Amino acid sequence: MADARYTAILFDIDGTLVDSNYLHVDAWARAFADVGHPVPVWRIHRAIGMDSGKLLEVLLGDDLDRLGDEAKERHSTHYKRDAERLRSFEQAQELLRELAGRGLKVVLATSAPQEEFEVLQQVLQIDDAVAEYTTSEDVAEAKPAPGVVQMALKKAGVEPGDALMVGDAAWDMQAAKKAGVDGVGVRTGGIGPGELTDAGAIAVYDDVADLLQRLDESPIYRG
Repeated sequence: MADARYTAILFDIDGTLVDSNYLHVDAWARAFADVGHPVPVWRIHRAIGMDSGKLLEVLLGDDLDRLGDEAKERHSTHYKRDAERLRSFEQAQELLRELAGRGLKVVLATSAPQEEFEVLQQVLQIDDAVAEYTTSEDVAEAKPAPGVVQMALKKAGVEPGDALMVGDAAWDMQAAKKAGVDGVGVRTGGIGPGELTDAGAIAVYDDVADLLQRLDESPIYRG
């Protein structure tokens, strides 16, 4: 086995390790309907993975100040109610444990609120393989701003060139690129390989199981 090209692998969670994106889409759709501002589901999906403040700005427009806080609260209510539907993607735990077993630092780089992060932790059951993690409490602005990635680097104690980001959204790839970190995309968030590549991904896999199967030939080990 060749030496790894990186010392830390940063993972987005929602849509990358846990099948949660469409649960968020549904929760936001219900929330917007609740506040009297229905939004087409496809537009919500396009914004998933974006900082929630930016998501609300994009989807509520001129109604942001009037409806934003209530919509955010309603989203949280709907998401929590359906959280039992959350499942990790196939072989997500195996990939993280394999990387950790090979001596790489595994970092969960998310801006999910602490309460949501704890739910995701329970779904993943992978604390034994995780060296560090971030939540919304660590950053002022989420992806596509680079703050989440930069904080993950700081917590891992590595330089940008020594880390790789794995994510499902264009926002993940854009944030990584802004932070000087290479990015690898997975298609499980519903974003196509062309868009992920255009956003900066140096490789795209169907899912984390696909990345695990081809790990030794991936950018983690081969440039």
